[in-house]
Amino acid sequence: MDKKNALRTGTVVTGTTLMMLLLSSPALALTRDDGDDPGPGLSVAETLGLFVVAPVAIFALITVLVMVFDKSRQQQS
Repeated sequence: MDKKNALRTGTVVTGTTLMMLLLSSPALALTRDDGDDPGPGLSVAETLGLFVVAPVAIFALITVLVMVFDKSRQQQS
């Protein structure tokens, strides 16, 4: 890759990133919509439990169930 292509790529990536940041105005997130009723916030423990522990536990449960009910290993008589 020559310098011209690297410069062009860097310019496009930088421009795209800046435009995305400018167009996604976070100040609009504070404006309440009609019918908006946010609940109470989650604590750190609740957040970790919901987004880390629960998916890992579900993955482990599915893995165990697949291993227990695996029929590819037929018992040899």
